[in-house]
Amino acid sequence: MDLSKDDLARDLDAAVQTRKELGKEYEAEIVDSFLARLDERLDARVEQRVAERLGAAEPVRRPGNPQFKVQVLSLVMGIPLSAIAAESARLPGLIVCWAGIVGINISSARAGRRERRRDDRY
Repeated sequence: MDLSKDDLARDLDAAVQTRKELGKEYEAEIVDSFLARLDERLDARVEQRVAERLGAAEPVRRPGNPQFKVQVLSLVMGIPLSAIAAESARLPGLIVCWAGIVGINISSARAGRRERRRDDRY
């Protein structure tokens, strides 16, 4: 929505003409309708200015590195999981355990890359 003076003048003129045609009993509704349209236009203009200013600024990055957290948690949990897998299923259990840990880390890294690419686009 454009907040030009011509559009506002036309809307105000239309509200005044409508008030003349319908009479004083509809005045409150006509004024409310005009003010609602004015509010919508002002909101749109504010959103446009905020978007322009944010577009000029660098994208906001979330603090912390979620991939780092997943990697540390994988190593911490990998020790007891390795012990349990090796105890119960020997080498095949250990291989399955670490394949799962590696899979989780790979999927986390891919998700992080997709998120960074998406943030860079916007």
